Amino acid sequence: MNKAISHFITITRHRMLVCKGCFKVGLYWQGLTHDLSKYSPSEFMVGVRYYQGNRSPNNAEREDKGFSEAWLHHKGRNKHHYEYWFDYSSREGIGLIPVPMPNRYIVEMVMDRIAACKVYQKGNYKDSSPLEYLESGKTPEIMHETTWKKLHFLLRMLSEKGEEKTFHYIKHVFLKRGKGGRKNVRAS
Repeated sequence: MNKAISHFITITRHRMLVCKGCFKVGLYWQGLTHDLSKYSPSEFMVGVRYYQGNRSPNNAEREDKGFSEAWLHHKGRNKHHYEYWFDYSSREGIGLIPVPMPNRYIVEMVMDRIAACKVYQKGNYKDSSPLEYLESGKTPEIMHETTWKKLHFLLRMLSEKGEEKTFHYIKHVFLKRGKGGRKNVRAS
């Protein structure tokens, strides 16, 4: 199949899975607008060029060029990526620091990770897959501590209790306590 068509199908399937998850927890607008930048020429054309079907084309671009222009474009436009949430410290000599993500974007990040694992792992997906991917990946030091704790808590809950109970908790407890904002929710 043509790489452009395959890439389009992959990103659209991913978006639909995120949309479905967001709808289940009441984040309708975020579900509808999730990852729309992937259809922009800056991201889509790179996705076609580096398409493999079993992992993000951004990783292949990064391996080829030493960085990913598509990823830099993407993370700067999508608040469900913790890399979006960096600011300069007001303290001299500190530089960039992570800031806490609002709960509604942490939830979208959870849905994004679930969908990515389902798309790339296909029939091998388990409710523990997003947690396993998180724990085997990048070091959490670059993510704000509160964001990390909340993300890890929700993915651990998914791994242990499944989607139905985790989504119920997200909708009726996690998003209600935080009102979609920065208020701390017990994450342990």
